[in-house]
Amino acid sequence: MKFAICQELYENVSWAEQCRLIAEAGYGGIEVAPFSIAADLRSVSSGVFSRMRQQAAEHGLEIIGLHWLLAKTSGFYLTSPDAAVRQATADYLSFLADVCGQLGGTVMVFGSPQQRNLLPGVSHEQAVEYAAEVFSAAAPAFAAAGVTLCLEPLTPKETDFINTCADAVRVIERVGHPAVMLHQDVKAMLGGETDSIPNLIERWRGLCRHFHVNDTNLLGPGMGSTDYHPILAALQSSGYSGWVSVEVFDYSPGAQFIAESSIRYMQRVLDELRNSG
Repeated sequence: MKFAICQELYENVSWAEQCRLIAEAGYGGIEVAPFSIAADLRSVSSGVFSRMRQQAAEHGLEIIGLHWLLAKTSGFYLTSPDAAVRQATADYLSFLADVCGQLGGTVMVFGSPQQRNLLPGVSHEQAVEYAAEVFSAAAPAFAAAGVTLCLEPLTPKETDFINTCADAVRVIERVGHPAVMLHQDVKAMLGGETDSIPNLIERWRGLCRHFHVNDTNLLGPGMGSTDYHPILAALQSSGYSGWVSVEVFDYSPGAQFIAESSIRYMQRVLDELRNSG
C-alpha cells in the first residue's frame, strides 16, 4: 500500500523542508494544494514546477498530484449558469492538468465545495449538466497530461452538490471519459453516506482512482475514533492500487506529529491484518 500526504498542513515551511520532513516520516508521495505554491499558478514559471519535482525526487518522494483545485481562486465555478464562467473553469482545469503533469503527478482531486454549491435558480439536474460540461471540455487535456480528474463527494456540511459516491458517479457517467473518475474520502463517507465504508469501497472498486484518509475530528487516521482495520482490509481486497493519502484539516497538533502518527497507525493496522490472516 502506497502512502502519501497532502502537504498544505506544513504552513510556512519551505518546499525543500516539507519534502525532507515528509520523507523522514515514511511517506512515498506528496499531494500538492495549488494555493500553497501561489495564489494564481498562471503567474508561476515552469521552472518552479521542475525544481519542485527535482527536490521531491531528491528526498525519494513522488509528487502524486493536486487537490483543492479551485480553492482561493476567483472567476471559476463548476456549476455556474454562466457559460463563460464554465468555460473559464474548464480552461483553468486544463491548465492545472498541464501543471500536474510537469510536477510528475497523475491525479487531480476535485473537491472545492465553495466553487460547486448550487447557485440561486440552479436545480440539481442543471448542476449535473453544468459539471459534466466542464469536465468534458477539460477531459482531453487531462488525458494529454496523463492525469485523472477524481471527483470527490463531500458531506452536506460542506456542500449541497455531490454528497455521495453515487452522486459523483452520476456526473462521471454523464462525462463518459476514462480521465474522469471517482475519489473516496473517509471523513466524507462517514458524514455523507448511509452505507459502510467497506461496502462503498467494494461497490465502486472499478471507478475509484484516489483515496484520502482522515477522521471526523479533522485529524489523521488513528487520531480519532474510526477503526481503520476494515477500511484498509477493504482496499486490499478490492485490488485498489492507487495512493492512500492523508488529508487533515486541523493542524493544531503540529504537522510532523500528525504525519508520523498517521502513517505509524496505518502501518500497524496493516501489520495486524497480515498477522490475523
